[in-house]
Amino acid sequence: MKTILITIGLFMGLLVSAQNINTSQDRKIEFPDIPGFFTLKCDFHQHTVFSDGSVWPNIRIQEALRDGLDAVSITDHIEYQPHRADIPHPDRNRSFQIARESAKNSNLIVINGSEITRNMPPGHANAIFLKDANALLVEDSIEVFRAAKEQGAFIFWNHPHWTAQTPDGIARLTDMHKELLKEGLLDGIEVVNEFTYSDEALQIALDNDLTIMGTSDIHGLIDWEYHVPHGGHRPVTLVFAAERTEAGIREGLEKGRTVVWHDNTLIGKPEFLIPLIDASLEVVSAAYIGKTSVLAVTIKNTSDVDYMIWNKSDYNLHRNADVFVIRANDLTRIEVKTVTKMESFNMALEVLNAVIAPNTHAQFNMKILVEM
Repeated sequence: MKTILITIGLFMGLLVSAQNINTSQDRKIEFPDIPGFFTLKCDFHQHTVFSDGSVWPNIRIQEALRDGLDAVSITDHIEYQPHRADIPHPDRNRSFQIARESAKNSNLIVINGSEITRNMPPGHANAIFLKDANALLVEDSIEVFRAAKEQGAFIFWNHPHWTAQTPDGIARLTDMHKELLKEGLLDGIEVVNEFTYSDEALQIALDNDLTIMGTSDIHGLIDWEYHVPHGGHRPVTLVFAAERTEAGIREGLEKGRTVVWHDNTLIGKPEFLIPLIDASLEVVSAAYIGKTSVLAVTIKNTSDVDYMIWNKSDYNLHRNADVFVIRANDLTRIEVKTVTKMESFNMALEVLNAVIAPNTHAQFNMKILVEM
């Protein structure tokens, strides 16, 4: 991820180096569907006053609707209830019930969930698709995972790189985590939590076939913490689902069909990340300029990502160096020196802010059909 952050710093100035045609954009998070699946925008880790958050559950729903999310889970801590002197609530499902009622006149899917809150190991974990969160009031740190699984929960390891529990910020599998994996009690892992990303967590996900997750872990207000709508955005897990239902989301998570969007960076397995890039970018025109062999190519980006592109093709660019930016929700023009006029060709491109493994970026071919 160091490479990504350095690259972003070096090339943000290139945002204006390509010729862009401005279009309007609001705060709603936008990503296209990919072939065969809906792209659903989800945040599965949020808190309210029913644990250590600062807002009532209906505020989480209002924020999600403003951000255009498809699904959320309110995951208040099972064991940690710092506001109980003011808001006594023996029923650990209460925040979910309020949130679900708040969302009933919308298309937002609200999933019952809770955060299992333990010292390391195993640390914190979210169990979602619960039937009854009260059943997770279990003292033993392994038995609580078993209790969640008995309800058919999807369980993911929260912020394994959290410095409060892992001072060096390095996510590692302990013997207890290995036991959880062996028993099938861990299904996913957060590679992004709030403002932080973990290469080590991503590698754990890849090595152990865990679903790649990214969440806001919001306690305060989304707008304040993530500078929305002034250029920032919450982290989300994009779930590629066969249908826009809770069951569809669950199946997508269980199959590992996810990509995380965090701080203008996409993180995921190439079999899902590359189709998302392909679906986001469309060549809307490609024509030679006058009598030259310089090709003007206009690319439409229908996602919220400013794609940072490294030209790895055999053709140099005329207006740019080898790195350029395809702006989010915009049209970007590049000029390609093909030397001889061609009817079609492929441009090999690397996306510097699309991570498929630690220090490894997604590569794809853009098909250029020339208007002759």
